[in-house]
Amino acid sequence: MANDWATFGADLHLELRGQGLRNGLMNALREAVRSGRLAAGVRLPSSRSLAADLGVARNTVADAYAELVAEGWLTARQGSGTRVARRSDPRPPAAPGRTTTATGAGARTTAGRPAHNLRPGTPDLASFPRAEWLKAARKALMAAPHEAFGYGDPRGRIELRTVLAEYLARARGVYARPERIVVCSGFVHGLELMGQVLRARGVREMAVESYGLDLHWDLIGRTGIRMPALPFDARGTRTEELPALGGTGAVLLTAAHQFPTGGALQPDRRAAAVDWARAAGGLILEDDYDGEFRYDRQPVGALQGLDPERVVYLGTASKSLAPGLRLAWMVLPEDLVDEVLTAKGAVDWVSSVTDQLTFAEFLGSGAYDRHVRAMRLRYRRRRDQLVAAVAARSPGTRVSGIAAGLHAVLELPEGTEDSVVRAAAYQGLALQGINRFRHPTVPRTTDALVVGYATPPDSAWSNALSALCRVLP
Repeated sequence: MANDWATFGADLHLELRGQGLRNGLMNALREAVRSGRLAAGVRLPSSRSLAADLGVARNTVADAYAELVAEGWLTARQGSGTRVARRSDPRPPAAPGRTTTATGAGARTTAGRPAHNLRPGTPDLASFPRAEWLKAARKALMAAPHEAFGYGDPRGRIELRTVLAEYLARARGVYARPERIVVCSGFVHGLELMGQVLRARGVREMAVESYGLDLHWDLIGRTGIRMPALPFDARGTRTEELPALGGTGAVLLTAAHQFPTGGALQPDRRAAAVDWARAAGGLILEDDYDGEFRYDRQPVGALQGLDPERVVYLGTASKSLAPGLRLAWMVLPEDLVDEVLTAKGAVDWVSSVTDQLTFAEFLGSGAYDRHVRAMRLRYRRRRDQLVAAVAARSPGTRVSGIAAGLHAVLELPEGTEDSVVRAAAYQGLALQGINRFRHPTVPRTTDALVVGYATPPDSAWSNALSALCRVLP
């Protein structure tokens, strides 16, 4: 049949070089490997398949493969086929002042990577529940209707929105209905959509907290919305000052666990925020980034439960599972749903349907609850170990904030934050000070470290904690 080649194995683009078919094939394969176009470990087509593709005798290909195996360019193993051999790359010279020591008191950065990482914002990725996730994926894919793999509803798969509504109502006190939930590709995607909607509504200012992520401020700023900072004191964000800001139409809050200062928004200040939104017709954007992780008591319910028509609830799987999943969700006031969907159509970053279906199964089966409970115990142990180590090593350093989340704040003596962060970098320890997260208009009033105790895998935690203790004043 004229098109029999179309039914053979993997395609392999080659231009034969040199005299003779065998030599030409060998030269083409060597060049493809040498240039990196064929990476180490890549499986090549069978000799029969490649011979049919090139229109040459099968023995020609078999002989070329055998010669390249003998030369070390390829490997051949029964049951594994013929593959590009793994070869050691030349080691580049070390950059001046760069060492490769990764353990002990003299640990340094290796190849641009810190030996220890205590930056906040990332869970223990080594603890991702691979087996349970794979089990959920298999079950979800077997049960998925054919139409699930089409373009579908811009709000996200109904299977996921249904179980999310049940979970959020049960675990976070959120008033949620599937038709009010929009699945998005991470918290930043949701925030960008809300920025577009607010700008289209004529909002010119969104209040933010005195400490937060400049990534979020920059993203909202690109829509043309100004971001004044709310005052901050020992009890947290002073939401009672919202009416004094005048033209503000929205506010972004981390109510359950303020990032990065670590406190919870007090009940009277929660009420003040909702009262402002009702009186001014404003909106509260609630970033509930790690609300499931409270260690000293039951987690405080979401602010959204106080007024579902004035609060946009934003949640994510980035802290509970892994940021690489790119799964987040918004629970919207009824009158915002269509506007958000219109904005989403213009910037349609869609989470994978298979990941949505898998997460729906993972959540609905109870596997998510089990994972969160297991990680609560693990992170609580780490926080307890951090508090005990700091008390023993540096009595002048105080751990502040509630016992919650994936990070802790270590209050330092005045004027020492910058020097401690520099000393940490010298020790090969990635660490950030609290002033890294201070709004540009807010004066510097405190020195502290924001320690992401969830970030290292279990095997690296004790060394990372020791490195931290070595740099404390």
